[in-house]
This record gives sequence, structure tokens and C-alpha cells, in this order.
Amino acid sequence: MIAVNWGTTNFRAYHLDENGAIADERSSARGILSVEPGRFPEVLYAEIRDWLNLGDVHVLLAGMVGSRQGWKEVPYVPCPAGIEELSRELIAVGFDYAETSIVPGLSCLDQSGVTEMMRGEECEIIGILESCLGPKTVCLPGTHSKWVNLDRGKVSGFVTFMTGEVYAALRDHTILSRLMRPEIRKDEPFREGLKRSAEVGGLLHHLFGVRSLVLAARMNEEDAASYLSGLLIGHEVSAMLKARSPVHLVGTSSLCRLYAQAISTFGGTSSIESDGAAARGLAAIGRRLGWI
Repeated sequence: MIAVNWGTTNFRAYHLDENGAIADERSSARGILSVEPGRFPEVLYAEIRDWLNLGDVHVLLAGMVGSRQGWKEVPYVPCPAGIEELSRELIAVGFDYAETSIVPGLSCLDQSGVTEMMRGEECEIIGILESCLGPKTVCLPGTHSKWVNLDRGKVSGFVTFMTGEVYAALRDHTILSRLMRPEIRKDEPFREGLKRSAEVGGLLHHLFGVRSLVLAARMNEEDAASYLSGLLIGHEVSAMLKARSPVHLVGTSSLCRLYAQAISTFGGTSSIESDGAAARGLAAIGRRLGWI
């Protein structure tokens, strides 16, 4: 089986063996925004042609490829939902070389009744269920970080923080960008940003302090990016950590370590899940379909 996590800016594919283990994997910058309408089959074939030539006849897609801007818009499955609900709502797409389907995303309402959505992260969550038995909190750091409630093998609800995207926008496209030097992660300014996020004043006030601390020669320019990262992650974690511990972290190891540090700073505990959660989740759905 071939499993693909096709996001906004990146394409990640996994060639799975008969047991669902990763036999080969690859990634490229051919996210959905780089694909012209109607050319998704062509791009997919170009990316996985050699695996298809080995005789694979099943392809499972997840992520933003199922969005309005993707190959075909797939309706969200409302929470609570798990592997059974996701497997039941797969949408087939026309691909000449293999039986191909897209995994739907999930939706829910936050505490104020505002709609929340995810695409792609649901497969990562399915991939860690075996290590998350019982009620759990899962955090998936990233461009749009997700904090997920798990209960009896299903996602009961989640909330999203645009922390990664806001960090990039502030670093590159605001007055703060004039202070930023090529990004080098530093522990001390990151910790200072975490500490500042717990103080009075709120995020919008704290953000201006990134500029004023540098102009007042109280912080070096090369430390500003790490301080800004700590500030934003600190505000996110402090908002979500109340009565939520321990936290299972899923994502790139470097980013998960930053979140683990923030969680510890605010009195919580966390564990970092092993890599490959998305592939394991797609493999689990494949098994349910009889593709593995």
C-alpha cells in the first residue's frame, strides 16, 4: 500500500510493506498549492511512479488534498470520531494506476460554539492510539497547532492555535522583522520568552516588547527570534495546560522538544511520541480496508 500525507506546502509519501511498516519514504515541496487544478493525478503519478511499477494497487491520501483547494473536497466527519468513522467516510478519486481514496478530516465545536477543523492530523492521532489508551490530551505542534482530547479511542474534541503561522508572519512581515537575524535556536532567550508570556499585559503588549528590548540594548538581535518563539508558544501552552497533564506530543522532534520545555515550565508533564505517526495511522486504516 502507498500512503500519502499531502499538505498545503509539502508532499510526504510512504511505501508500506504487507505488515504496514515503512519500506521506503520520500517528501517534496509539491504541496497542494503548487498543483494546478485538474493536475493532481499527474503529480501523484510523478511522485510515486516507481512504487506503482512494483505492483501496488492501493493508494490512501490524507491532508489538505481533501480540501476545497485540493484534488476533491471531502466532508469533515464530526467528533466524536475515530478510525471506524474515518474509514467509513473515505472518498474515492479517479486515478488510472491504483484504487485511490482520500481520508476525511474532523470537525467539532469549541467551548463557545465556534467550528474547529483538521485535515491530516487525524491520521497522526490514529497512529498513536495504541500508546494513548484512556482519556488523554495530545498536542500536535506546527503551523496550526492542535490540542486534542482523546477518549476511548476517539477524538472527542480539539482546539487550534495559529502559533507557527503567526510566528512566521511576525518574524518576516512586521516591524519586528527588522530586528531578526538568521534564525539560530537559543535556549536562554526562548526561556525568557516563556517566562514573559506568564506575566501580565497580554500577548499583543508582550509582542512589542520584542522590539523595545532590542532597542534598549537589553536583548541582542540574534536572540530575538528565539525570544519571540518562546513568547508565542508560552501563551499557547499556558492557555491549554490548565488541568491537562500529561500531554502526548506528536510532530517533528525539534518542535516537540520546545513544547515539552514550555509544558515543563508551566508545571505540566509530557512525552514525545515516536516518529511516523501519520504513516502508522494510514496503515491502520489500510488494514481496516483489507489493503494490508
